[in-house]
Amino acid sequence: MLRRLLLTAAVSATAALSAVPSAVAGTPSIAGTPSAVPEASPLPAVSPVPAASLVPTALPAVPSSLSAAAYGVALPAIMPPPARPDDSVDRLTVTVHGAGGGADGTFELACHPAGGSHPDAVEACDRLDRKTTWGKDPFAPVPPDTLCTMQYGGPATAHVTGTWAGRPVDARYDRSDGCEISRWNALVPLLPGARS
Repeated sequence: MLRRLLLTAAVSATAALSAVPSAVAGTPSIAGTPSAVPEASPLPAVSPVPAASLVPTALPAVPSSLSAAAYGVALPAIMPPPARPDDSVDRLTVTVHGAGGGADGTFELACHPAGGSHPDAVEACDRLDRKTTWGKDPFAPVPPDTLCTMQYGGPATAHVTGTWAGRPVDARYDRSDGCEISRWNALVPLLPGARS
């Protein structure tokens, strides 16, 4: 069935291309027959573009005082702006229970610049920065009706509160199934890695 579909598509494409006349009268078409385009074509003549003109040119240097939008360039946003200007400092409180190995406790994390009592503040802030993009909440719960593997990742639980990217955070984590384990692992080292 797939072979028949591919063969039909190939034959259709060949037929469509052979029906398209050449841009210049008298040149052979794809099917090898002379073009049926009259000498006075209603289409404008197109001259080939020299290869030298296809070399990319550098854009002018962008002064730091101007944004990329001033040049008409849309850059992907890595972090959304704060909801309120006074919330430009990202601060989180991470409370971990049942992780073992000295990972239990309550830790403060401040980012931009990184600091606080979190044992790996710089890496935790970097991980959160990479996970924060427009339209995605790095602390979002597993969507309802998600099919998850039935595996147990241990008794560890975590509660993250505070402000991130100017938005309030109140997220709970556990390792009760495959989806929750994946959600937890996506935020390591903000949350402690699995202990063996």
